[in-house]
Amino acid sequence: MTINMIIFSITLVILLFALLIKTLIVIDQYERGVVLTLGRYSKTLNPGLNILIPILQRVIKVDMRITTSDIPQQEVITKDNVPVGINAVVYFQVVRPEDAVLKIQDYTYAITQYAQTALRDVIGGVELDTLLTERQKLAEEIKTIVDQETTTWGIDVTAIKIQDIEVPADMKRVMAKQAEAERERRATIIRSQGELAASENLNQAMSLLAKSGAISLRTLQTIEATTANPSTTTIFALPIEIVEGFKKLVGK
Repeated sequence: MTINMIIFSITLVILLFALLIKTLIVIDQYERGVVLTLGRYSKTLNPGLNILIPILQRVIKVDMRITTSDIPQQEVITKDNVPVGINAVVYFQVVRPEDAVLKIQDYTYAITQYAQTALRDVIGGVELDTLLTERQKLAEEIKTIVDQETTTWGIDVTAIKIQDIEVPADMKRVMAKQAEAERERRATIIRSQGELAASENLNQAMSLLAKSGAISLRTLQTIEATTANPSTTTIFALPIEIVEGFKKLVGK
């Protein structure tokens, strides 16, 4: 065998090996393969070992796992003209790989841009108080808008989460004062309710002592407890009946 024949044989083996490599393709469990035959869609490959026609066919792998994409911080003017900075994150998953490849050029970028636009529209239509108290509801509204549009792309938007809401410094001070005033109002209400309950209990106790005749004994106990030196102190205590009689005379 001549040297030329050996070189030819080695070259042929290398070409056959390269052709075999291009013929066999492995699709991972979390992927799908979109096959284009002469530039046209022909089929979608499932996970495992698959065979392609070299040169005539090529495959585009699509990740089927849930993907996250950040929406960079956006400055949005709320309905009551308050500028706020908001950033969010989008969770989405490819459900039809052939549509994700054939109908949109870069579905990740497209979803991020569409979510950004929807966020601006929704937040711009609500007031600051609504934004702060109903964050989850607004996120669901944004998700619904984005999901309706991206369904035709073979994408399922699983969730959109609003991460941070940044309000101006002067607005933070106003909100802090409002929160402090609200705390003081609640504390005043709680104190007044406690005083009202205490006065009602005292009133009931006085009524029971008066009915049982024990008010005089209670008076003596109070005098004894409050007198520093009982031996040098003289106290004149009137019976409660006399006091009640004076009240009736004054009332007439």
